[in-house]
Amino acid sequence: MTAPRAPFFPAHRSIRAASDPLHVRHLGVVDYQEAWDLQADLAARRYRGEVGDTVLVVEHPNVYTAGKRTQPEDRPHNGLPVIDVDRGGRITWHGRGQLVVYPIVQLADPVDVVDYVRRLEEAIIQAVREAGVTGAGRIDGRSGVWVPASGVQPDRKVAAIGIRITHGVTMHGISLNCSNTLDYYQHIIPCGITDAGVTTMTRELGREVTVEEMTDPLLHSLTEALEGRLTVADHSFGSAPDPTKGLPRQR
Repeated sequence: MTAPRAPFFPAHRSIRAASDPLHVRHLGVVDYQEAWDLQADLAARRYRGEVGDTVLVVEHPNVYTAGKRTQPEDRPHNGLPVIDVDRGGRITWHGRGQLVVYPIVQLADPVDVVDYVRRLEEAIIQAVREAGVTGAGRIDGRSGVWVPASGVQPDRKVAAIGIRITHGVTMHGISLNCSNTLDYYQHIIPCGITDAGVTTMTRELGREVTVEEMTDPLLHSLTEALEGRLTVADHSFGSAPDPTKGLPRQR
């Protein structure tokens, strides 16, 4: 989506309240509920000033997570568990071969949610393009990072973003499809979008792109974007309806 106004902060200024380095925790494969509980604990402690800004790097076993705008028709029909979560957006899937990054960060005042999401997207775009998916960018009206239509393939999402901000502290975050299967997306309406597809780095580049390969580049670009050293640019190549606009919260 296009920002409805200029960001609250100049592009070169950090969006974080703190100036100390991000603390990165590589957790490996972690059950989704366990990771969510850890996020909630860290976010509460960050708000109280007991810990600094932390970034969790994980993979999850197969699971669907349903954001607050998930509709009944979005849900899977293959029997895989669904966890209803407190982030925005609709339903998505997590599994092995997908790089998941959760920034637990105290944002500077005044909190600028749109700019935060744009900076997350910018970080992903930078990492994905450097890896070789040079056409990756944005679709105005939809969050995440996309690869434009080519041949018989429609526009397709390579990375999803879903966040929650409470007391100025961020939770949830980024999932980048590296080498994961796409089979599980066939049993849901991913992010509530029916007119576009889903892809992986591996599929786009025609070689295996592992979580390990993408972790350091994404963490580097994430740090640069949050600190304002990687400036948000116009990488939009199209526009489409917002799949959450006008939908009631389901809980």
